[in-house]
Order: sequence, then structure tokens, then C-alpha cells
Amino acid sequence: MSTAANDHFETYFAEKLWEMIPAIYRHEDGLGDNPGVLRALVEVLAEQAAILRRSQDRLWEDQFIELCSDWAIPYIADLLGTRLVSAHNRRGRRVDVAKTIYYRRRKGTLRVLEELIRDIAGWDGKVVENFRRLARSRHGLDPQPEALAGRWSQNLPGGWAGLRQPGTAELAGGPFDEYFHAPDVRRHRGQSGCYNIPKLAFHLYRLRPFEIREATPFYAASTDTFTFDPSGRRSPLFLPGKRPENLEDWHSAFEWELPAPLRCRLLAQAEYRLNEAIVQLLADQHGLLPETAEALRRLSGQLFRTEARLRATLQSSPHTTAVMDPAIYKDLLRYSLIVQCAKKVLLPQRPDDVAPLMADLGGPAGHVTAENIAVGRLDGGVASAGAGQQLMIDPEQGLFRFMESMPGRPLSVTYHYGFSGPLGAGPFDRRAVEDCEPEQHIGNGGIIHAGGILKEGVTQIDDSKTYQAGEDILDIENLTLQAANQQRPYLIIDQDWSFVAANKPDVELALDGLWIGTKTSDDLILDGEFECVVLRHCTLDPGGSRRIDGQDIPALPLTIKGRIEKLVIDACITGPIRTQGEGHVEQLIIRDSILQSLDENQPALAIAGKEVQLDRTTLFGGLEVHGLKANEALATGIATVADTQNGCFRFGAAPAGSRLPRPYESFLFKTDARHWFTSRRFGDSGYAQLSETAPVELRRGAENGSEIGSFSSLNNPIKLDSLRAKVDEYMPFGLIPIFIFET
Repeated sequence: MSTAANDHFETYFAEKLWEMIPAIYRHEDGLGDNPGVLRALVEVLAEQAAILRRSQDRLWEDQFIELCSDWAIPYIADLLGTRLVSAHNRRGRRVDVAKTIYYRRRKGTLRVLEELIRDIAGWDGKVVENFRRLARSRHGLDPQPEALAGRWSQNLPGGWAGLRQPGTAELAGGPFDEYFHAPDVRRHRGQSGCYNIPKLAFHLYRLRPFEIREATPFYAASTDTFTFDPSGRRSPLFLPGKRPENLEDWHSAFEWELPAPLRCRLLAQAEYRLNEAIVQLLADQHGLLPETAEALRRLSGQLFRTEARLRATLQSSPHTTAVMDPAIYKDLLRYSLIVQCAKKVLLPQRPDDVAPLMADLGGPAGHVTAENIAVGRLDGGVASAGAGQQLMIDPEQGLFRFMESMPGRPLSVTYHYGFSGPLGAGPFDRRAVEDCEPEQHIGNGGIIHAGGILKEGVTQIDDSKTYQAGEDILDIENLTLQAANQQRPYLIIDQDWSFVAANKPDVELALDGLWIGTKTSDDLILDGEFECVVLRHCTLDPGGSRRIDGQDIPALPLTIKGRIEKLVIDACITGPIRTQGEGHVEQLIIRDSILQSLDENQPALAIAGKEVQLDRTTLFGGLEVHGLKANEALATGIATVADTQNGCFRFGAAPAGSRLPRPYESFLFKTDARHWFTSRRFGDSGYAQLSETAPVELRRGAENGSEIGSFSSLNNPIKLDSLRAKVDEYMPFGLIPIFIFET
């Protein structure tokens, strides 16, 4: 992506200088033996004038923290006496200086401590004063306990745990815990030492939600069930994690405002309250009888915590039974749903609404609305929904099922999934793809034929639908196949898919933003002679899961049968990468990526070539290469490098039996590394994320003090240190902060 200024200063100053020159000289410049010399000199001077002007503008902007260069931040901070955090935490450092006065004016408040999580670390979180979670007798000066009852359990503060509501147990130990605990004076470690008078708990959510818009769900005919995930995996849905932007509307986070896996009971939460405006609206739309409207008015202001309670109340009175007519009742549910509940926030209220979680039936039917959606488990049991409800969603497994007839039109879904960062294919901000003008567009799903992809030019897939591919692409000259910005199309193949170079020099191939999977054990093949091949933000499905219909999802290896001068794997997730036959890669560069081999006997990377460069890469498996230059790379399997006299292995990690070139500040381990990751299964939210049980040599072993592996550039350990420093600065005296990773 170009970073050149678009201010046209060169043109402006060239014309300005040209007008200052007498007309006779301008005229003569075009008539000489070598015309245009004077004009060329003016343009050279204009370029230098443009550089000076930009430098002056830059110096002016350096006076403001929002616009200044990074070098100017410490000088502005010195004017305020700000205690700077690490320079590696660039965003946190700038925000800290910008809000120094804001923090000092509100120092010690819960609001500032909770805002520090997002401002300094860039995560979401919730701060809980754990003395409020202690079991104790009520004091005479305490407020009335009824107003402080738990939202789910109705437990009174400091009292016994109410076990009537099973959903309350799901919240135990978290930021929304409604149980009360005995004091624990031990130092915080794991589940111990959390609850005491001075303990202040920071619950941190490091995973980020990513929105998939209008994707094609996977349908399993054997169970008559859909998955939101287009590959058929059971992947949990995520909350979008949206907080109020207006500072005046600040409040401590609700559960649905934090980016975490979406619980069934949370999505099913629906609370209702009638008022005069709702009664009048129903009367105008449906012509309610006066006695029916009056009976509804008597219920105004009363909170119904479940739809069942509301329905039972309406059915108990002869004057309100008329409201149970399906058309009236659904409108009543829609209008009376209170704002502060998950069903109101997450699901569409009208067919044309835009919401974080949607199933689009297409055409005039639009989105399935909240009152037509039931929530429950779809893991093999018989799902039941209320009368008139047409869709049941299981957010914990990412499943949904139509309770009545299937939609006749093509179905699309919008949802969020969670992941550590922008790796692999995803709806990320990839503005670089907007710099090139696509000459061919593909959309609306279906089959991608070889003739629909330009062999010389840019072909773009404009949406996140599912596509059938697999026809070999022959005679490639300069091919780019990319997804549109913030889109994630899923391409499924049922045979080997080959990209074959034309018999010409300087052949180039680029794949950007694509998720490619296979129904059977097929390969993505590169054949012929390529000058350069680039895979950027692509996912070549590493497999390892089972579809909802019971079929295993195989891995899609990248197999090189031709000769490639330069192969770049940037921010990708792939299965094994290997050469076959005469395949050869002169230079292989892999950065910020994850490679996985499901077979322990098969290396994740086996390349015949001269040089392999690994930067911030995680390999689930071993590697076999000739030469290696590695920085902050992590391999869980044996690494075998033929040339150990050249190259390096810096700030990395590998098994102790590996053959490596000159390891420097690296961690060579002998123990089992399986528990070092939150998950090693692709499709899980914590895939390839280092767990808290990982040794400190991994969690802080990078050159800058960050973690080793594919997420090193996120600088999570550095952000945590910055947050600790700022919490110590702005926390009330005498309290003990504890930091708990929820994701």
C-alpha cells in the first residue's frame, strides 16, 4: 500500500515557480534544441519545496498528541509529568499521555480503572471490587439489599447461594459471579486468593470479535441442522463487545458488552416491561377493546423476567386473553422487550434491522426477528420451541435449526467469531487490496470456473459466501485472486487444485484473503516456474475437526511441484507445506503465520530450497529445511536444518533434539508442549494462543519481551506490564490488584 502524500504539493509549487519566470524564457524553453530543460529544473526545485512544506506541516502537527510523531510523545509527556509505558506499546503510550489529566481528575474511581484496560492494553475488561463478593452479615448503614439482588439468581448481597437457578453456576468465579465467598488471604494464584477486602479483580478479555457478514451456512441433511461456520465446524459464537462511545453514558460493562463466547442462557435472556405508550400503540394497530387495554395498563411498570411469566400473567385474566392472538402477542413481545437485555441488543427486532446476530431469509422475508427465535441446545437432543417460533439457535456450538419449514431462498447469516488477532482469512482491515483495481468480480456464491479467473490481472471475490472451486488454473502470467476488504469467502474443493505458470519469465501469483478447504484429502499445488508467489491473509484449512454431519475435515497441504524463486507466506494459517518431485523454492519467507501438521510423523514444513526465513511463526509439527534464518519462531516438533554453518535461530523455541544453526537466546525444551496452548484445534477461539501454563521462556522470550510465536507482534506481555504500571499509579492506596484472563 502506497504511503505517498496525496497533497499535490509538487504540482502546486511547480506551477507557482513556473508563473514567476518571465514569459520570454518560458517560451524559449520550448523552442530550443533540447526543449523542456527549464521546466525540468523547475520541477526538481518544486519537489524540494514540497519536502520542506511537508516538514513544516509535520512540525506543526508534532505539537498535538493526537497527530504527533512517536518521537515527540516523550516531550509532550514531560510537560505533563506522565510516567511513560513501554515504547513497544505505541497506542497505549499515546493514549496515556492524551488522557493524563482526565485520569488524574478521576483517580481512584472504578471508571478510570476499567477504562485503563482498553486505553492502555487495547483489551476489553471489567473491574470487580471483590470485597463486595464476601459473605458477611449486613450492617445497619448498608443500603437495602433488595436493590442489590443478583440479576440471574436474585441472591441478596452477602447471603447464602441460591441454587434454584442453574444458570448462576455458569457465572461462578467470573466477573458476573452472584455467589458470595469466604475471605481468602492467600496470594492470588489460579482460583485461590481471589476474595478478600483489599482485592481488586481485573477480568481481561484478550480475544477479539470479528464480524462475518452474509456468509453461507453449512447444512447437514442428516440432522437437519445448520452451522454458522461455513466449513461445518461446531464453533462458538462470540459477543461483539460493543461499549457506549459517549463518555457520559459510561457504566460498568454488562455481560453482552464484552467479547466472550455467547452463552445459551445469555442469548435467551428476555425481560419485558409494559408502559402506556406500548398499550396505546397496540390499541392503535390492532384495535384492542377498552377493557383489554385497561387490563394491560394495570400491568404497566411491572418487570417480567421471562416470557413464560408474561404469558402466564396474560392468560390468567379474561380481559387479556385476546392479546394471545399470535399477531398481537408478537408485537407485544417486540415492543415491551427492555433495552438492557441480551435479546434486545443481539437479535434484530424488525425484518430490516441490522444486528450482531442475524439469519437472513432473503427477499421480503428479511431477517428472522427476536420474537421468532428460540435458544437451546442442539447437540443431538430433541429441540423444542414455543408456538410460532421458527428458528432455534445454539450459540455455544454455533448451530441453528428451523423448527417448521425450511426457507425456499438462499440463506445467509451474520455473526461474530473470536480469535487472538488478524491471522489467516478473516474480515480484517486489508486496505492494501483497495489500491489495485479488480478487472473481474465474483459474487453471490456458486461455482468458480477456471475461465472466471483472469490469468493476467486482478480477480476479486466481493462477499463472504461459499464457493465451489477446483478447476486447474493454467498458463498464469500475473494472477491475483483476492477477497474484497473485510470479506472472508470460503472456497471448497473436491480435487487437487493446481496453479500452473505459463512458459514465460517473471510469472507472479498472489492469493489474498481466501479460506480454502477440501472435502477429501486434496492438495493446493503450485506447478511451473514462478518468479514470486505471495499468500497473504489466507487459510489453507489445517483440518483436525469433525463436521456436524460426522465427516472428518481433512487438511489442505500446500504442495510445490515447480520452481519458485520467492515464496512469501504472510499472516496465514496453513496445513503442511512441502515440495514434491522436482519442486524447489529458492527463498521462502514465512511471517506472522501458523503451520500445522496433524500427523506427528509428517513435518509441518519440508522444503527443498536454499533459504527459509521464519519470523514470528508457530509450527505445530517439525521442519526439514536446508538453510534457516528464524526469529521468534516456535516449533513443537523436531527441527532439522542441513546447513548449520549459516543462518541463525534467534529468540525461538524448539525441542532439545533439534538440529539448529547457532541458537541464540532460544528455549530448547524437553517436556510435552501440548498444554502450552489454549487450543491446538483450528476453529477454536483460543487456537495457537499461549496458555498461562506455558513457561515464561515462551511467554516472554521474544527479543522485545513479548511472546514467541505467531502472536508475538500483538505484544500482549508488554501490554500487561503497561496496564500493571498504570493501575498501580491510579488505584486507591492499600488495594491489591489481581489480573484474571477470561479469554
